[in-house]
Amino acid sequence: MTVRTTHVGSLPRPEALTRLMYLHQEGRGDADSTVELEAAVTDAVHDVVAMQHGAGIDVVSDGEMGKPGFVNYVRERLDGFGGQAGAWSIDDLEAAPELAIAQYGGEAGAHIMPANCEGPVSYVGAAAVQRDIDTLKLALDKTGHTADGGAFVPAASPGCISTCSPNLHYPDYDSYLDALADAMAHEYRAIVDAGLILQLDCPDIPMAGHTRFWCGDEVERRGIVGFAERHMAAIDRALEGIDPSRVRLHLCWGNYEGPHHLDAPLAELLPPVLAGRPQTISFEAANPRHEHEWADVAEMTIPGDKVLLPGVVDTLNNIVEHPRLIAQRLERFTRVVGPDRVMAGTDCGFGTFVGFGRVGPTVAEMKLRAIAEGARLVGA
Repeated sequence: MTVRTTHVGSLPRPEALTRLMYLHQEGRGDADSTVELEAAVTDAVHDVVAMQHGAGIDVVSDGEMGKPGFVNYVRERLDGFGGQAGAWSIDDLEAAPELAIAQYGGEAGAHIMPANCEGPVSYVGAAAVQRDIDTLKLALDKTGHTADGGAFVPAASPGCISTCSPNLHYPDYDSYLDALADAMAHEYRAIVDAGLILQLDCPDIPMAGHTRFWCGDEVERRGIVGFAERHMAAIDRALEGIDPSRVRLHLCWGNYEGPHHLDAPLAELLPPVLAGRPQTISFEAANPRHEHEWADVAEMTIPGDKVLLPGVVDTLNNIVEHPRLIAQRLERFTRVVGPDRVMAGTDCGFGTFVGFGRVGPTVAEMKLRAIAEGARLVGA
């Protein structure tokens, strides 16, 4: 059985689309530029779906072309948010401040712009998520993409939002987290009800150990594992009534180029994640800080209903992995759970935030093609 292929979600955006999104974020766009932005998103989604299909990717995405970032997009989909949240403090980058400046000090970093929670949270993004769904489905139809699994749509997890957007309204963290779960459940269900796969982006769980979120007291009080368990409880709350086989969860330690020497080990984080509802678990397994952890996974008892989605290419460099190396990485996991319970993916996205990313569209496509070729070599 051939290992299925996918990726984490975001892909490099065209420069023209990036400029239009900057205008929109800055509030400098008019009615004409809004129409132009929507048309540019539609064209970009069609192009990236066609690219993924041509590259041999089974389960494709819209590349997050219509979003300014994997988490900050929610400020337009949740009522109760406003203002400008403060920046995170990332411990390993504090040891190498020149890297932080190089990556976050430019125009792209200035447009990340998360908001604060300033009032009761409610979901007001029904039209926006439906537009995402319709645009992706139109691109699938035009491309003729009918591969097994079809397509997925990423969405921010409740904990991802709570760690990025300070709570200035709710009496405690638990109340805030549960309110986010109840609100985002509307988006999650819309994606699944449309026949698409829902991907929950959860960098909050791995990054809790080396990132000074505004809710750092919660991390200190609960510990890394306890924090993960609480965030998974919020996810399970939001997924009530949704088929777990239609949901995958993405873990990463931050899609930035840094030492990562303070990253929490996967062996501590994976058990509470596996205990949650999502069936498929995506995690970094290609970059030099986390590739060795396949050996830890091999020693775990993986529940029989779970699917492993290891990253087999690095999204932070422009070296295209050899298909034989990709096959070798996949075989480490197929020996643990079998090829029918392994998918080939990327460590993270190629365009986490608009304008942010070291890998351009040409190399991103080359890496996706290498994934497809490597997956065909598994067991050969």
